[in-house]
Amino acid sequence: MTERLRSGVWCGAPLTRSLNEMHDLRGTYVHRGDSERLRRRFRRWIIAGGVVVTALAAGRRPVVLDARAESAHPSTAVAGQRVATIADRLRAADTARIATARLQRWNRNYTFSRRWMVDTELARAIHDAALDAGIDPELGFRLVNVESQFKERATSGVGAAGLMQVMLPTARYYEPTITKEKLYNRETNLRIGFKYLRDLIDERRGNVKLALLTYIAGRSAFRPSSRSDLTPRTDTTRR
Repeated sequence: MTERLRSGVWCGAPLTRSLNEMHDLRGTYVHRGDSERLRRRFRRWIIAGGVVVTALAAGRRPVVLDARAESAHPSTAVAGQRVATIADRLRAADTARIATARLQRWNRNYTFSRRWMVDTELARAIHDAALDAGIDPELGFRLVNVESQFKERATSGVGAAGLMQVMLPTARYYEPTITKEKLYNRETNLRIGFKYLRDLIDERRGNVKLALLTYIAGRSAFRPSSRSDLTPRTDTTRR
């Protein structure tokens, strides 16, 4: 065999002819069919590859968005929790402040009730009415004690009525439609009486002593010529 190869027997005309025939097949139907199949296969590969790439790209986008959303959710949740925590703390602080104020108010009313030997409801009414008018409750209790000794139906010889011994004309200056009977109402009497005292203090430019003397003795009891003149006049009819 080696000798034949060396002598060119296998590389002679038969082998050369076969090669030439295969070379001539390039332009035949068989060769064109192979090429066409190859091209179609190649196109299918390209299309399939494009579909795969598109699918992967489409599948990745939601993941990225979801990932961003998931990354945003923790911070949003934390912020929401912080806001809720702050709101809870503010509500708790308001509740504690209100509870403290109520406790202090109750304690003051109880103290006044024990000191002046009156029931707690009356003490509460005097305390609240004085504060509403801008009067020190301590001063308010002293004035009520002097005026009526905490008797709601007290009536003076000149017609002053109730806890604060308010005259009907004075009461009608603040509430024009009030009647004498309504003037004995606890809250009404205290409200008008302390408003009147507040106005007297303002008129006397903050001189509480002069305002109290005017309240007790009446406006006509003191000469208006001098703020320091506290000598009562002879006509002490209250107004």
